[in-house]
Amino acid sequence: MTRSPIIFIDGEAGTTGLGIRRRLSSLPVTLHTIDPKHRKDPIARKEAMIQADLVVLCLPDDASREAEAMVATMGKNAPRLLDASTAFRTDSKWVYGFPELVPTQTQAIATATRVSNPGCYPTGAIGLLRPLIDAKILPTDYPLCINAISGYSGGGRSMIEAHERDGGPAFILYGLTLDHKHIPEICQHAGLTRRPLFVPSVGHFAQGMIISIPLHLDELNGTVTAEDLYTILKNHYNPPTNKEHGARHTTEQEQKMVHVIPPEKTLLDKILSAETLAGSDFMELRVHSNPHHKHVVLTARLDNLGKGASGAALQNIKLMLGFN
Repeated sequence: MTRSPIIFIDGEAGTTGLGIRRRLSSLPVTLHTIDPKHRKDPIARKEAMIQADLVVLCLPDDASREAEAMVATMGKNAPRLLDASTAFRTDSKWVYGFPELVPTQTQAIATATRVSNPGCYPTGAIGLLRPLIDAKILPTDYPLCINAISGYSGGGRSMIEAHERDGGPAFILYGLTLDHKHIPEICQHAGLTRRPLFVPSVGHFAQGMIISIPLHLDELNGTVTAEDLYTILKNHYNPPTNKEHGARHTTEQEQKMVHVIPPEKTLLDKILSAETLAGSDFMELRVHSNPHHKHVVLTARLDNLGKGASGAALQNIKLMLGFN
């Protein structure tokens, strides 16, 4: 009888680690844990890593780099790594864990020894931009402004405690040095050659996220309509299953993590609530438009703890262990 894969979550007590642990209950895996009082003990951690087939790092950046260096000394006993920090997201030796990025990405993740889990904000921004850049509709040097709002649960313990107290801040605009650590990740994996303006914020709600990107249609390559943008996104994430026009998607495709919302439904979205997908591992993409003014706003809605963190990690774990 084949044994179940062994997973060790290094940093399982944090928000992302707890989310991954909860989701792993749906998989035929063995979760290896260590006594909480030894979670920062390098010897105990190394012993746990040696026993594991896959180690999920839910640590600060520097601690993730130290853990990766520790694994590098293990030789044949080294486990595969999935890292949830920002430490390796632009490292060419690591595979970027966004399965929907390009057609070859799923296989690359499945066979990789080291996978970096995407950031929550970049997931939405890259999800909107990369297909348009690959289709050569959106210039790589377009002067982009990426606006985003997230629930406070992604901001760490001190932010969570501040928001859960009576009188917690209703809205925070931050990153005003215009040098947010997610920008290099967005540039590299979206394919941008010009650094975008990135304006993140946090609202007084626990989970959920919206990324919005305004575009001027007359500044894009060629004569482009909002319907063209929708079609490019739709064909990228939900391609037709056969040559018949209008063929119905298979059940597998309908269960994909990225949903492109049709224009007729988007027209009904006079407002978008960031909390709608809280608790979900899906992401919704929309193209909002005003043809008269040739204006478009692209939006991505997701749960910052779902497709933006633990849900994406589960997706990558399933690929790496051959469960998809």
